[in-house]
Amino acid sequence: MDTEEFHLDPLIQADQLKLQGEHFDAIAICEKVLRNDLDCIEAYEEIGDNYLSLREFDKAMKALKQALKINPRSANSHYLMGFTYSSLGEWEKSIKHLEVADEIQPNHPEILRCLGWSIFHGSNKAKGLILLERSLAMAPDDVLIICDLAVCYLNDRQFNRTIQLLTHALKVEPDNEKARDCLETALFFQREFQKLSDS
Repeated sequence: MDTEEFHLDPLIQADQLKLQGEHFDAIAICEKVLRNDLDCIEAYEEIGDNYLSLREFDKAMKALKQALKINPRSANSHYLMGFTYSSLGEWEKSIKHLEVADEIQPNHPEILRCLGWSIFHGSNKAKGLILLERSLAMAPDDVLIICDLAVCYLNDRQFNRTIQLLTHALKVEPDNEKARDCLETALFFQREFQKLSDS
C-alpha cells in the first residue's frame, strides 16, 4: 500500500477494495470505522453492499437494517435492501424498499432498473418494462440495464426488441458474455417460434 493510498478516507479505500473484489478487506476497514463511530451509516451500507456481492444475504440485511435505524430516509440503504430482497425473489419486499428509494432520490437509473426488474417479476410486467425503459433512457449505454431489459422482453416473447437491445449492448461492450449468451438464446427462441407459427 503506497503512502497516498494510506491517507485515503477509509470509506473511499473500502469502496476501491470492493470494486477490486476484495470484499473481506473492505468489510474489515468498515468494521474498524464503526469501532470509532457506531453511527456511521456509510460503513453499514458499504458492509451490506460487500456482503451482497458475496451473496451472503443475511449478513447484508443485518448491516442494512442497522443503517436504516440510523437514517430511515437513506435512499442508498433502501436501494440496497430492495436489491437484497430482489436477489432472494421476495418481490413485494423488494418493491417496497425500492419505491421508498425512488421517492427519496427520483429518476436514478440504477434504482429504476432494480424497481423495474422487481415489478416485472413480482406484480406487473407492463409497468416493469416501462420503468426499465425509463432507466435505459437515462443511461442508454449501461449494459446492466440493457441486459435486464432484454431478459424481461425475452421473457415476454418480444424477440425483436430483445435482439435490438442485446446487439446494442455488444456494440458498447463487445466482450460481454452475458449479452452474447442472451442474444444467442433470443435468436434461438425467435427461430423456434417462427417455425411454430409457420407450421
